Amino acid sequence: MRKAMAVGRKEFWQIVRDGRTLMILLFVPAFFLGLYGYALNFDIRHVRLAVMDREHNRDSRQLISSFTNSTYFDIVFTETSMADIERLMNEGAIRAALIIPEGMSRDLRSGGVAQVQVIINGDNANTATTVFGYAQAIVRGVSAQFQLEMITGGQRRPPISAEPRIWYNPELTSTLFLVPGLIGFIVMISSVVSTSMSIVREKERGTWEQVRMAPISNVSYVIGKTIPYFAISLVSAFFIIAAAMVLFGLPMRGSWLLLLFTVSLFLAGALGTGLLVSTLVDSQSLAFQVSLLISMLPTIILSGFIFPIASMPAPIRAVTYVVPARYFLAALRAIVLKGVDWHVVNMELAALAVYAVGVLGLASVRLGRERL
Repeated sequence: MRKAMAVGRKEFWQIVRDGRTLMILLFVPAFFLGLYGYALNFDIRHVRLAVMDREHNRDSRQLISSFTNSTYFDIVFTETSMADIERLMNEGAIRAALIIPEGMSRDLRSGGVAQVQVIINGDNANTATTVFGYAQAIVRGVSAQFQLEMITGGQRRPPISAEPRIWYNPELTSTLFLVPGLIGFIVMISSVVSTSMSIVREKERGTWEQVRMAPISNVSYVIGKTIPYFAISLVSAFFIIAAAMVLFGLPMRGSWLLLLFTVSLFLAGALGTGLLVSTLVDSQSLAFQVSLLISMLPTIILSGFIFPIASMPAPIRAVTYVVPARYFLAALRAIVLKGVDWHVVNMELAALAVYAVGVLGLASVRLGRERL
């Protein structure tokens, strides 16, 4: 028992002296508990809604105000056409559209059933199901109000009925929502982990001194380290995409060239992240742990892979802007499910490019310090 206590005291003081281990044991669990505790939220609010009102009377305005007052929907576009709705849906500016047909009030007053149409972006099956549930509940509530106002005696049918139309994923197949996220997750993890141990491996094998003395610039060394991993990862990424199309029926409605460019930008940023980690640590085991920590959890939780970013609190949403998988998943889903052109995903591509240049630049700077 005395020896065990002695070993325990020694280990305790060793942990206290090792600030990195102490931070992992104390700070990291509390940080991620707070971060992901707030981020994991399946409630969806402030859904961006477009309204096409062809009736323009008191009844249609009452229905529209019910959507607004619910706090689930934010009306961001009105007086739109079907062409505008399709364009806004492709660009991600809206997630749903409410179509109020001409003659709705006439159908109500005549005792018939007025059909209103709710168009929902189905690229995220979970979100689409929830949004339609909200819309259906609102329409039922307004329908009950109309029934109380109308003196129709034995009318048993609801005077308003919501007719759903799900775009891009009509059957709300969860596979079409999950597979693009899995592609981003697998590519991110494999790329970061593979390069995170590259420079550390040089240190552990004793060849780092040769690298330090070699007449090569830091940028050239980083690029040289990245190229083979990039080529292998690119082949692996398209193999995963092809397997997803064969096994899970993932469609390809966009440009293969645009998909190649998007995957390349994402890979460059992921490989740069791994190289940056490799310049910060001194062992392969620690590099592996750090690379998993900074790539796996953000890609799962903070990218929109499973949990909608719109439902997260503002501070957590701010953190998602530095997660490259957020932009990659948005671009990937838009390309393969919607078949969009370059101009629709140019903001996502620009963000991926900025991230890739940033992390590769930081890796070059850190490598220069290591060589000195």
